[in-house]
Amino acid sequence: MKKFWVDARKWNKKVVTTALESDADAIVVEKGDSSKVHELGVIKTVAPDGDIKLGRDVLEIEINCKDDEIRAAKVGRKKMVIVKTKDWTVIPIENMIAGGAQIIASVGDSRDAKMALEILEKGVAGVLLQTTDMNEIKKTSRIVKKQGKTVSLVRAKVTKIETVGSGDRVCIDTCTNMKHGEGMLVGNSSSGMFLVHSESVENPYVAARPFRVNAGGVHAYVMVTGGKTKYLSEIKSGDTVVVIDSKGSMQDAIVGRSKVEKRPMILLEADVGNKRVSLILQNAETIRLVKPNSKPISIVKLKVGDEILAYTESAGRHFGMKIDETIDEK
Repeated sequence: MKKFWVDARKWNKKVVTTALESDADAIVVEKGDSSKVHELGVIKTVAPDGDIKLGRDVLEIEINCKDDEIRAAKVGRKKMVIVKTKDWTVIPIENMIAGGAQIIASVGDSRDAKMALEILEKGVAGVLLQTTDMNEIKKTSRIVKKQGKTVSLVRAKVTKIETVGSGDRVCIDTCTNMKHGEGMLVGNSSSGMFLVHSESVENPYVAARPFRVNAGGVHAYVMVTGGKTKYLSEIKSGDTVVVIDSKGSMQDAIVGRSKVEKRPMILLEADVGNKRVSLILQNAETIRLVKPNSKPISIVKLKVGDEILAYTESAGRHFGMKIDETIDEK
């Protein structure tokens, strides 16, 4: 995940509090100021005496000539480097990224941050924002947090919908309100998962709960932060799961709680080419999948032959991590 750092070396309490509220990953401060940051919230500091040691864990190099660029590229292959340029320009950053350097680009606004994050389609490892404009801090945060977090969804044709009796299902309640088209990737196998829609749809039976995904049986896999998976039975308060929209854009969501209750269940199977994707879900009108047109469809209205969005991968999983191993889950 891309890093979002905010520069507060010219001490400004409002800058620090706005950075905290904007989910910054760290704040760069002068020696002796880390304690002032920690009084305002839990966040890492970057300073000679900070949580991340400036000068040891991360270096800061200003690019004035080709020799500076070569030095930054060399150092950046071993540790992170904050790169500063008098006139912000893409070319030196391109060269360093191409050489494998871990670059934190020093930028003055959200526009330069976006450009740095898109260089060579890979982008820098993160940005250090230098501004006292609170709106720019918020805008840059939104840009950084969305960068590099997408997944390719595919069409899956429904082949079976069958009631299977009662079982323990899991509702994941997050600290994020989801919109129409958003949900989580869940499947009987980690190699094939459906986009299960959030309970953000108004219906005559219960009030909408946009923070919730009624995800499926306790045995199923759900995608979590870092492209890993967990069993639904393992999800607990404080964990971070991935919320995905119908276009494949991803964002992290903190789990507030998970609820396990015995409910009537239904087996859903669909094909993506020659690959079978399946999931056991609660048999209820409020459980929805997502159609290719981004609209949610209730499990009770779904028919054989309908198309819904899914995700597939070829690698197996061991303790939730991808491995190059043949695993056949049925």
